[in-house]
Amino acid sequence: MEHSGETGTVQLHSAGALEGRLLAHRRVLGLIVQTLAEPQRAALRDWLAGNSVLHDGQEDPGAVPTEANAIALAVADEYRLLAEMLARPDQLNR
Repeated sequence: MEHSGETGTVQLHSAGALEGRLLAHRRVLGLIVQTLAEPQRAALRDWLAGNSVLHDGQEDPGAVPTEANAIALAVADEYRLLAEMLARPDQLNR
């Protein structure tokens, strides 16, 4: 998919475009999280931390990444990054 604008055509599904979208979502999420009271932030942090490890029944979950678990590993890693972001309030707007 392409998008044409003043700066030319951009591939909307390129790695760079997807990374930019992810960063934008993280920044918006940071702004939203700042509006939460500390008990809600703590609950969100705990939930993210609890879901940041892939539980796939293996002794070492995700030790051998495969196409089948690539998305699940990425989701778990994103939860870990978000939990780290919440643990450091100075990182919420970056």
